[in-house]
Amino acid sequence: MLYLTLVVAFIASILLTPLVKRLAFRIGAVDRPNYRKVHARIMPRLGGLAIFGSFLIAYLFLQPKDPVSAAFESSLIPIETAIIIGAFLIIVTGVLDDMLEITAKAKMLGQLAAAGVVVIGGGLEISFINLPFGGVLDFGYFSIPLTIIWIVGITNAINLIDGLDGLAAGVSTVALLTLTAMAFIMGDIFVMSTAAILAASSIGFLFYNFHPAKIFMGDTGALFLGFMISVLALMGFKNVTVVALIIPIIMLGVPISDTFFAIVRRVREKKSISEADKSHLHHCLLNIGFSHSQTVLIIYGISALFGLAALLFSQATLWGGILLIGVMLLAIELFVEVVGLAGKNYRPLINLVRMIGK
Repeated sequence: MLYLTLVVAFIASILLTPLVKRLAFRIGAVDRPNYRKVHARIMPRLGGLAIFGSFLIAYLFLQPKDPVSAAFESSLIPIETAIIIGAFLIIVTGVLDDMLEITAKAKMLGQLAAAGVVVIGGGLEISFINLPFGGVLDFGYFSIPLTIIWIVGITNAINLIDGLDGLAAGVSTVALLTLTAMAFIMGDIFVMSTAAILAASSIGFLFYNFHPAKIFMGDTGALFLGFMISVLALMGFKNVTVVALIIPIIMLGVPISDTFFAIVRRVREKKSISEADKSHLHHCLLNIGFSHSQTVLIIYGISALFGLAALLFSQATLWGGILLIGVMLLAIELFVEVVGLAGKNYRPLINLVRMIGK
């Protein structure tokens, strides 16, 4: 049944995207070139609506259920229902932004509302974690705001990397496939099915979105994918251990790292952390000399490595996991300094190695 559902999602995405493209031009949901944009012509940017539509068709066809949704003791509505309601709110927010370019505050309000439905309505929250060397860290009253911050943070991280043809859709697909594999290993049928359906919808959309793109996913798609990935990641690793919370962070290493070092870069340059710039990961790779397609494929590869690292981490011993994280952090820092992600003059590790070598 799941295989048939994936085919439905893929074909629906293929068929819906051209229709959404026409709709985008008709209602004025287009992306115009500017100094920060890579494209040089007006592009339709409502593509996320096709991803959502194909996902919804396949989701309703399969109707996956979370067998442990009863574990969410504070839920007011079933988590499955909460996710769909939250997704609708995110889609409305994205469509309004793609059409009217609403303010950042209005977008944030829509994201908070969507996250609130899932956390408060669906009861999805991380209230405590078991520490690796014993003891429990209880978040108490902070559990709800911390969970909402996670959802909103990942939602915006996916949105921030949406700067090249096929980039956000491809990175999201890699994350969703990793989620699918992790959920399969853990026996979580709901997360596995939902993530796989969404991945199939994204792959169908990539036929129109990979360079040279015929349509952009816009905020409609980036916010929707980010929202769904953040929620499914929490659902897939809700056994409240430190390891369980680290796995989705590793899995989403590309958007999280890009967002983190964007903040570092802007703080170092004494700019507002919300100020847009042209120094994200894809900009840095383009500046080095890689082509548009090469840059996207390189980031796909990096995303796949993070996904593999997440899978290895989930099966590693405690000390093996610590060693893996240490190696990853060193590799990330070195890569960031080489490509200039945190700023051209940010090279503490490289300078340290040079000092030791003298």
